[in-house]
Amino acid sequence: MATNSIPTNSHRAVRWWLISVAALIALMVLVGGATRLTESGLSIVEWKPVTGSVPPLSETQWSDAFEAYKKIPQYSELNAGMSLSEFKQIFWWEWSHRLLGRFIGIAYLLPFLFFLWRGGLSGALKRRLWLLFALGGLQGAVGWWMVASGLSERVEVSQYRLATHLVLALLIFAGIVWTVRRLADRPQLAVPARLRFTSAALVIVTFIQIYFGALVAGLRAGRAYNTWPQIDGAFIPSAERLWFETPWWRNMFDNVLTVQFEHRMTGYLLFTLVALHAFDAVRSRAGSAASGALWLFAAVGLQVLLGILTLLNQVPIDLALSHQAIAIVVLTLAVMQAERLASRRSAEVQLRAVPAGQPG
Repeated sequence: MATNSIPTNSHRAVRWWLISVAALIALMVLVGGATRLTESGLSIVEWKPVTGSVPPLSETQWSDAFEAYKKIPQYSELNAGMSLSEFKQIFWWEWSHRLLGRFIGIAYLLPFLFFLWRGGLSGALKRRLWLLFALGGLQGAVGWWMVASGLSERVEVSQYRLATHLVLALLIFAGIVWTVRRLADRPQLAVPARLRFTSAALVIVTFIQIYFGALVAGLRAGRAYNTWPQIDGAFIPSAERLWFETPWWRNMFDNVLTVQFEHRMTGYLLFTLVALHAFDAVRSRAGSAASGALWLFAAVGLQVLLGILTLLNQVPIDLALSHQAIAIVVLTLAVMQAERLASRRSAEVQLRAVPAGQPG
């Protein structure tokens, strides 16, 4: 067997492994969203990467965990008088979120080590997978950095750190989606360069929109100004309301009105850009890229509708999580479209065949 051929079974196994990890990350993002919406993220006030995987198993341990929670501002200012049974409800959300993070680490590392041992990965692919693993380790540290921001002087985590935590998770997710797509040997599409440019721009704008959405969640801005299309009585609020904090740039991250407004405006920008991209792809007869653009347009349209409904109903958890789930779908389709149109270098990630059972 030639060493530059692609072993079908190994190829398929790597793809399904990465798809499974991506699905777990998507699930973790949704569990994290539920944790935020139920105000559960500060219920565990210690970071114990190993021993923390075991929940309280006795009434004494539950009491100790509850007493630790009572020492932070969130309890005294928001949840004073909470019962132990109520504490357990928020504890399980945060514990499940952290346990899922640990499970993802194992689900990534163990198969990765196996594939390295088998020797079926190209050098470029190994470097990319090691980078994704390192980002996953960083994500765990960022998660604790986020939680720590709410343990002493605040009643919630910093919206800056929350947004960083979410964007990093979805950056890892997007990296996996891109890698899975690169593993397929498909011909280069002959399309206008502008389609490649707008597909890349769509990924960037999607990430910006996700970042602003995380700021909205962190500031609970979705529970304010619950009208549409007007916000604060106008389609574009007055400058005095949008930019009253100094320095001016802090409004973009701390001013509830400005944060919600920029999230809306970026949503309109994304919808317009994806509509133009879809029109251009269809007009250019771009084949699979036209189909991909239309699917992306449909997903963004649904996301806009869910965003409006979530806002008008003051962020009920079912609509909020649906909005977050479709955001993941939009990101997935945007990354797939950008990869579909990007220049292909199949040798970059080509698997090399190694007979079964022989370490490479």
